[in-house]
Amino acid sequence: MLERQTIFITGGASGIGLAIARAALEEGWCAVVSDRDQRQLDRSREALAAFGESARFERLDVTDEEGVRRAIEACELSFGPLTGLVNSAGIGEDVPFLETSTALMRRMLEVNLVGTFIVGREAARRMRDGAGGSIVNIASISGIRGNSGRAAYGAAKGGVLTLTKVMAVELAPVHIRVNALAPGPVETPLVRAMHSEESRARWTRMVPQRRYAAPEELAGAAVFLLDGARSSFVTGQTLAVDGGLTAAGMLA
Repeated sequence: MLERQTIFITGGASGIGLAIARAALEEGWCAVVSDRDQRQLDRSREALAAFGESARFERLDVTDEEGVRRAIEACELSFGPLTGLVNSAGIGEDVPFLETSTALMRRMLEVNLVGTFIVGREAARRMRDGAGGSIVNIASISGIRGNSGRAAYGAAKGGVLTLTKVMAVELAPVHIRVNALAPGPVETPLVRAMHSEESRARWTRMVPQRRYAAPEELAGAAVFLLDGARSSFVTGQTLAVDGGLTAAGMLA
């Protein structure tokens, strides 16, 4: 791996993406924080101001192929060869299956799955022509388990998990590792919008650690997977960062 890593992060202006950006910068790496929400992007610029020119900020819609290409090209012009990608951009809604519209299903797939594919493909093309690298796709335990209300969201995140495996297998010969994180309940703006007080209580009862994660707890796992010195033989894996939720059966 190169001594100075360059990490591109989608959905990096808040929540898990912002926590990963901060952790990457604390490692001494360079980070491009991208997000489609300009207001959140401005706030993230203020939050990461202490890291100076090691951080760059890009407004980006992950479904815009040409915009993605330009953003990654600008990243390399600023910091050199791309060595890491975190696909954290995503949307979510809690809607029962019979009430899920076709439009919602298509929108969820377009942002969460197709967006991950577009950015991952462009980043991998760059890494292939450089020294390789690591891609971390942010999925969800809703892509592993049949959580109620998650027909569209769970289908998209389940697709991310399979996409991760295929990418890992095909990209291994060009020295690109691809893994996924599957968060359980995490204290993020997206989760706060999706979870009612009643559902929060249910989620907390289901998690053996009896709490939601802080975004920083996902960031540590992402840094581990991004750093070839720590995880050089790890690829094609899904790491559930969920307080034991996917391991649990009946709880006391």
